[in-house]
Amino acid sequence: MQWLELRLPPLALVIIWAGAMWLLATASPVLAIALPAAVAVASVCALAGAAIVLAGVYAFKQACTTVDPRNPDKAETLVVAGIYRLSRNPMYLGFLLILLGFACYLQHMLPFLLLPLFVLYINRFQIRPEERYMQQKFAADFSAYCAKVPRWLC
Repeated sequence: MQWLELRLPPLALVIIWAGAMWLLATASPVLAIALPAAVAVASVCALAGAAIVLAGVYAFKQACTTVDPRNPDKAETLVVAGIYRLSRNPMYLGFLLILLGFACYLQHMLPFLLLPLFVLYINRFQIRPEERYMQQKFAADFSAYCAKVPRWLC
């Protein structure tokens, strides 16, 4: 399974997950649910997620390092400022919130079941390989950062 590590760009994974969520929702309309203020809740989740993603990108740009996690060897700096003071992986957190917003918008039970699978996939095939590399490159600084800042938010 190592061949899946850092293979796909995270944005592509979000699109794949959203497509799978939509397919599940349309394939089984009997499991549709009515969520109060679904569009408003979906919008808040998606906008919050987009803001978190953009804050992560901004912090990387400020540090003049690569945003593309498929090439961790191109990381020039360990980014610990801005949104990275709260989460080691704010872009993935933001993508999860966007997908949560989409699940709310779909108003269907099955798309919500794909959200934990997204977290598991990202943890295994994106975050763990990235963190292995960061540990090798930034050693004690990365260890100290990990001790202070959670992977997602908790």
